[in-house]
Amino acid sequence: MSGFKQTMGLIGWLLLSFAAATIGALASVQAASFYQQLAQPSWAPPSSVFGPVWSLLYALMGMAAWLVWREGGWRRQRGVLSLFVIQLAVNALWSWLFFAWHHGALAFADIVLLWLLIVATVIGFRRARPLAGALLLPYLCWVSFASALNFAVWHLNPQILG
Repeated sequence: MSGFKQTMGLIGWLLLSFAAATIGALASVQAASFYQQLAQPSWAPPSSVFGPVWSLLYALMGMAAWLVWREGGWRRQRGVLSLFVIQLAVNALWSWLFFAWHHGALAFADIVLLWLLIVATVIGFRRARPLAGALLLPYLCWVSFASALNFAVWHLNPQILG
C-alpha cells in the first residue's frame, strides 16, 4: 500500500470517527446546562471533562480502524470494520436519546448495546492487529464508566429522564 493511500486511509477513518462525534455533538448543544440541572451521583465528573475525553477517544478509534484497514483493506476486514461502523452509529445515537430526547431508559439500553459492540470490536481488532485492539481499551473503560453514570443519573432523575 502506497504512503499516499495509507495517509488518505488514516484521514478517512479519522473523519468517519469524528463525523460520529459531530452527529452526537449536534444533540448535545445544550448538554452542559441540561447535565447541570440533573441530580448526579457524587462521583460524576464535571461536564467540562467529557469533551476532551471524547475527543481523545474518537482519535484513538480512528487510528485503530486505520490499523485494521491496513491489514488487507475493506475487502479482507469487512466484518470487523462493519462492526466498527455500527458501533459508531450506536455511539452517536446515545447523545440524541439522552440529551435531545431525554430518554434515560433507552439511552441506557443503547449504551449497554454499545458496550457489547465495543467488546466485539476490540476482539476483532485484536485478532487483525493487536495494537488496534489495545487502542480501543480506553474507549471500553470510558463507556463502562459512562454506563454506570447513565444508569445512576437516569434513576436519580425519573421525572426528567423517565
